Amino acid sequence: MNQNETTSTQKLAIAGVLTAAAVAGSLISVPVAGSKCAPVQHMVNIFAAVILGPWWGVGIAFCASLIRNLLGIGSLLAFPGSMVGALCCGLIFRFTGKLAPACAAEALGTGILGGLAAYPVAKLLMGLAPAGFTVYMLPFFISTFTGSVLAFVLLRVFEKGQILHIVRR
Repeated sequence: MNQNETTSTQKLAIAGVLTAAAVAGSLISVPVAGSKCAPVQHMVNIFAAVILGPWWGVGIAFCASLIRNLLGIGSLLAFPGSMVGALCCGLIFRFTGKLAPACAAEALGTGILGGLAAYPVAKLLMGLAPAGFTVYMLPFFISTFTGSVLAFVLLRVFEKGQILHIVRR
């Protein structure tokens, strides 16, 4: 095995830590329109995209959403909100290798696509009567924008300190 490759065991360990960070970070949330906006989840999505890749990011978002719901500290809206953003962010980072477009993809993926995907979840699975199809876009965007900015700043600091290079090797 090449010294620069991250093994599956290492990736699984990193995924576990990121999932735990997303769940613990969801204790810092703001309830808006039936959703619980958790900026740390979006920060974790970007960390996962940069360190592990898009599919790991989607898996981490799913696991964190599931655990949050099982613990009663999340809502079903966490699934479309976090998973769509993680996928968009991960794919953009994979194809560009650039942090800023990945952060933008997280914000737009969660804010727009995740916000739209949340409507049928709220209506059909949660029994809510959302005011309109786009009602979750603004709260999701606020949450993901905050998390994306936080991730961008932290990852830039990690890059300068060469911490990110060590983790991604």
